[in-house]
Amino acid sequence: MKAHDLAEADSSMTRNASRKARRPQWTPSRVKDDGRTPRRSLKVLVIDVGGTNVKILATGKRTPRKIPSGPTMTARDMAAAVRQLAADWSYDAVALGYPGAVRAGRPAAEPKNLGNGWIRFDFEKAFGCPVKVINDAALQALGSYDGGRMLFLGLGTGLGSALITDGVLVPMELAHLRYRKGRTYEDYVGLRGLKRFGKKKWCRYVMDIVTALKHALQADHVVLGGGNAKRLKRLPKDVRLGNNERAFTGGFRLWEEAWKDERAACLVGSGPAPVVG
Repeated sequence: MKAHDLAEADSSMTRNASRKARRPQWTPSRVKDDGRTPRRSLKVLVIDVGGTNVKILATGKRTPRKIPSGPTMTARDMAAAVRQLAADWSYDAVALGYPGAVRAGRPAAEPKNLGNGWIRFDFEKAFGCPVKVINDAALQALGSYDGGRMLFLGLGTGLGSALITDGVLVPMELAHLRYRKGRTYEDYVGLRGLKRFGKKKWCRYVMDIVTALKHALQADHVVLGGGNAKRLKRLPKDVRLGNNERAFTGGFRLWEEAWKDERAACLVGSGPAPVVG
């Protein structure tokens, strides 16, 4: 073979190898003012699983959809219901907020307010695409973050918690720490506590717990989310109400390169925090 033929063949092999090695690149984007629909080519279906409802939103859609959940809903039930609910939406990947501890991208324990079958369930097989699973409070925290050290507390059926410090998201399980009289934080400020103590006492317990955790974790500010957060009318300094739909923002961010990290328990933002509307 002549020299120029060898050079041409070598160049062709290099181009082919380069094509094979090349992976799809998803450009990190800013979130639109409504906090829901990011501008990028990857279409993501965000699933926010709660003890009362399962809410979903896909890239390019403005109105979330929801279905009731409850103590009998299994992982299989949820997947089937969501596939039907999102049948007319297209998506390439799924971000799933799970109401419980998550380890290495999988549920680490069965949820306390739903049915069983979540730990070993194959979410990717059920949805036919890549799936990232994260604690539901961490999902909303990720969508609410705008810098500094932020503590997120979700006041819903239970008590969700997550801490983000300088772009690093650490899902937490503060709900089951002892608070008083042998009962946990969740017993006092979750839905059970609201029903047991009434709104006035419940609000006092919430403020006491928020103040204590903010001090213990040295948070710059606290965001309170979850369905019951709106019951709080007065908030101390550096504590604000979140928007539950920020969970969708968090789900979209979960698939952005700017929030990618090799550690399963954490997410790292590269550079300044993304702008939130």
